Amino acid sequence: MYHLDVRHITKCFEPSLMPAVSDASFYLESGEIFGLVGPSGCGKTTTLRIIAGFEHPDSGDILLDGVSIGGLPPEKRKIGFVFQDYALFPNRSVVGNVMFGLRGVDRRYRKKRGEELLELVGLEREADRMPHELSGGQQQRVALARTLASNPELILLDEPFSNLDAALRETTRRDIRTLLKCADVSAILVTHDQEEALSFCDRVGVMHAGALEQVGRPEEIYLHPETSFVAQFLGRANLLRGTARGSVAETELGTIPIVPDAEGPVLLSLRPEHLGLSPADTNGTNHSGEVVSREFRGHDVTFRIRFGHVDYLAHTEYTGSIPVGTKVSIYPREPAVVLRETGLCRRALPSVAHSARWAQLLQARAN
Repeated sequence: MYHLDVRHITKCFEPSLMPAVSDASFYLESGEIFGLVGPSGCGKTTTLRIIAGFEHPDSGDILLDGVSIGGLPPEKRKIGFVFQDYALFPNRSVVGNVMFGLRGVDRRYRKKRGEELLELVGLEREADRMPHELSGGQQQRVALARTLASNPELILLDEPFSNLDAALRETTRRDIRTLLKCADVSAILVTHDQEEALSFCDRVGVMHAGALEQVGRPEEIYLHPETSFVAQFLGRANLLRGTARGSVAETELGTIPIVPDAEGPVLLSLRPEHLGLSPADTNGTNHSGEVVSREFRGHDVTFRIRFGHVDYLAHTEYTGSIPVGTKVSIYPREPAVVLRETGLCRRALPSVAHSARWAQLLQARAN
C-alpha cells in the first residue's frame, strides 16, 4: 500500500479547452519527496491543488494510506501546503505565525511547541522578530515550521524557492530537504526548475500539456528519457534520426550503439556530455564538423559543432581547448537512447537531427 496514491486524475475547466490535467497517476512511499516538474501551464499546480482539496477533479481518486480522501474538505485531509509567497501573517511574530498552526493544542503548550519547531528549523533566536525582518530563506523556513505544527501526513510545496536569489535558493533548498527527511514527512514539490527537481526529489514526474510523460528516479529520467520533450526539458539533448538494426542504428554520425534494441526508423537522444570530440580525420573517413562556438563554464566547456546544416552540443572537461573554427570528429561515448515519438515529433521534427532552432520552437510550444 502506498502512502499517497493518485489515480487517473482528470480536470477540465472549460469543455471547449484541453484538460488542465489528463489521466494523471502516481504514488508516494512514506517519507518520500516527489517532484512534479514542467513548464508553466502544464498542469502541475492544478494537480497539487486537487490533492490539497482546493480543486475537485472531474474523474479519478486520491488515496492516503489506502483511504480515499477525494470527498474530504482541505482541512480534513491532514495535508499541509507551503505557498510560493510564504503567506505569513505580517502582524504576528515569527513564533506567533508558527503557533497559528497549533490550533487545537492546549494554549499552555502552544508557545513551547512553537519554540521547539523554530529550533527544528534553526530559527529559535528569531522567535520574537516580525516576518518582514527576516530574509526570504528564513521566511520560507517559518512557513515550513507552521505547516509542520499541524502534524500533516503530507506536505505540498508550490514553487517554494522561486522568489529567492540563486545563492539563497540553493542553501534553502538543501536545508528544507534535510528538515523534511529529519521529520520523516512525505512531500510533493511543484517546480519548473529542472535542476531543482533533480537535486531535491527522490523521484520525479515530468508533466507536459496536462499529462505525465514520465515518472522515475532523477537519474533514470535524465539518462533514459522516453520522449523528446523529456529529453529537452530535463537538461540539453541532441536529437537525431536513424534506422535501427537491433543494438545499433545508422545515423548522420555513422553507426552508433542504441538502447533499448529496436528495428526500423527511430528518433534518438544523445546528451552533450555523451558526445566526444577528436581531431578530424584528414583522410575523410570519419564524420566531422566545425566548432562554431565555445562556452567556458568553469567545471566544463560547451562546444557547438556544426555538422552540415545541424548544430550538435558537446560538453567536455574544463581543460577542453579546441578553438572555434577547428574541424573535429563527433562520436558517441554512450549509447543513444531510443525515444517514443509523439504526434508533434512525427509531424514536424527535421528529418536528420534536432537543430538548436527546433529546440527553441519545441520549448515555446510546450509553454
